[in-house]
Amino acid sequence: MNNNPTFGLLSPGKNPEPAVLYEDLGPSEASIRALLREGSSDNTLASYRSAIQYWMSWHALRMGGPMQLPVPVNTVLQFIADHVEHMGPDGLQHDLPPEVDAALVRAKVKQKLGPFKLATVRHRLAVLSEAHETQQLPNPCRHRAVQTLLDRVRTAYAKRGLRPARKDALTKAPLEQILATCDDSLIGLRDRAMLLFAWASGGRRRSEVVRATIENTRRVPEGFLYTLGYSKTNQEGAERADSYKPVVGKAAAALEAWLAASGITSGPIFRRVRRGGLIGEGLSAEAVRRIVKARAALAGLEGDYTAHSLRSGFVTEAGRQGRPLGEIMAMTNHASVASVVGYHRAGAALSSKAGYLLDEE
Repeated sequence: MNNNPTFGLLSPGKNPEPAVLYEDLGPSEASIRALLREGSSDNTLASYRSAIQYWMSWHALRMGGPMQLPVPVNTVLQFIADHVEHMGPDGLQHDLPPEVDAALVRAKVKQKLGPFKLATVRHRLAVLSEAHETQQLPNPCRHRAVQTLLDRVRTAYAKRGLRPARKDALTKAPLEQILATCDDSLIGLRDRAMLLFAWASGGRRRSEVVRATIENTRRVPEGFLYTLGYSKTNQEGAERADSYKPVVGKAAAALEAWLAASGITSGPIFRRVRRGGLIGEGLSAEAVRRIVKARAALAGLEGDYTAHSLRSGFVTEAGRQGRPLGEIMAMTNHASVASVVGYHRAGAALSSKAGYLLDEE
């Protein structure tokens, strides 16, 4: 296996640049580059890059050579069998050989030994599918054998009680617990303003939060009006009626307090606070994620909370309070009903009068 020309990419501790990763892809190079350019955010680019790097590394070790597009259907079927669990004579198992699994972990393209979560497998397949579609090549991921196997896998996982994991939603009550950890220091004022801004303006994505500036968040009699230009669902930054997001009430008061204390008059609103109270550069999207997780831990919340919890929490709370789905989608800018309806229904479920039929007189 060490004689494989691609194996050098898998040496422990190496983390090749993207340009190196494409060298063995041959005719797929343009496809992969086009796919990466289509990413709408740094997070998307990173996830595509990680998926392609994993495919190449796995293929080199498992199939004994560099990956070329189009990928054979049997290779995709083997990838699925290697990374999902099925019932064997001794219980649940997967087909990835231990030595290959260990090599992938040493190469740092895989975090830990063992099978992937089903969502990770589906993401890896989606990236491979896009690579084929972009270059108009026969797509193995759309082959009936692959689709049938995925259907069976989903059914098997559902029977075991395994469903796609969702981060916990920061509805009103847990959000208030987190806000209670924010004191009147500069960091406390910033975090309170940022959390309320993200939640109350429609569950903003962290990439949208860090793009909030003095220039696109203007004062109005009711508080502030944030203009959402570029976003995941508006990548051209087109002028749209739903681009304007209100920041009012408690969120407006918190934002006003942060701006007054920080003295920010232009540029990014949410910034680093350095030692001695010095206001630094704008926060990164990763910093927003860390702040949410740190505040949730400080509040003693049980569960898995991330920046996305602000978005799902807004929708869930709106459903709980009986707000119309159309009104909520205008705030969140979700592109499809399917993406938001699950959270909305979950919030509305406990408010359903049908659950109290036995209590009716």
